[in-house]
Amino acid sequence: MLKWSVLFLIIALVAGIFGFFGIVEAAASIAKVLFFIFVVLFVISLITGRSRMR
Repeated sequence: MLKWSVLFLIIALVAGIFGFFGIVEAAASIAKVLFFIFVVLFVISLITGRSRMR
């Protein structure tokens, strides 16, 4: 999941360099959404992993 958000971030940066602002906005918003999904899933896995150890 984190790989996808990094990929879309790179797409947004490259598109920004070349001036495709519509693509920049779309790729950046997708990267943000994927990043926050990754963070939420990471926190959930930390919480459930700790409860299994007890």
